[in-house]
This record gives sequence, C-alpha cells and structure tokens, in this order.
Amino acid sequence: MNASVQDYNNLQTSADKEICDQLAFIINKNLPDAENKIWHAHPVWFLDGNPIVGYSKLKGSVRLLFWSGQSFDEEKLSNEGSFKAAEFRYRDSAQIVKEDVERWITKAIKIQWDYKNIVKRKGVLERLK
Repeated sequence: MNASVQDYNNLQTSADKEICDQLAFIINKNLPDAENKIWHAHPVWFLDGNPIVGYSKLKGSVRLLFWSGQSFDEEKLSNEGSFKAAEFRYRDSAQIVKEDVERWITKAIKIQWDYKNIVKRKGVLERLK
C-alpha cells in the first residue's frame, strides 16, 4: 500500500481504520497496476491518469466512491454529485461485502468516463470505455 494512504488510514478511529484498510486491500488486489495516491485529501486509484475509485472519511461513515459508478447499473450504489460518480457508505467493516467491491472494481475498469480531461472539455464528460 502507498505509504501516504497508510498514513491516511492510520489517522482514522480504529473502526474507520478497519474499513479503510479492508477497502485498500481489496482495491489494491484488484487494481494492481493502478496509480494510488492521496488526491484532494483522500486515497484515490487511477488508471492512465483517470480517477477510478477512492474512499474518504465522512461524518459517521467512510464513503467508497467510483467516479463512473452511475454507469454500473448497481442497485447498492447511490448517485453522488452531478457527473457520473456513485458511492457506498460504510459505518462498520462488517458491511463490506468483498464480492460487491470486486464486482464494482471490475466494472470500473470496463466502464470509464474521462475525468482526466474534464477541465479541458469545460465540464463535459466523454465515455472512454
């Protein structure tokens, strides 16, 4: 795991750290070639410079965010924001269903919107895959 991501996880309460550590493990295992760093103050994984998945501590939960998640057709994911992102919020590590997260990551690899160039395109998203 990226040292800065581990530092982020270590700053969380023990319950939230458990959630973050489990998510990081699953994501790293399923995205071994992805770039991983702290971006906008939370851990994010990128493929070819495009943000794919990340998580962040919110009040009362840890949010797992997929930038292209609204295109996944997944009932458990909730729309987030005005673009194509979708999220799942964890309040306890027991809520993590490894198979769900792995399926979402597989879809994140296959279904990508071009967030890397969103500024250049003046807020217009184009589908990459």
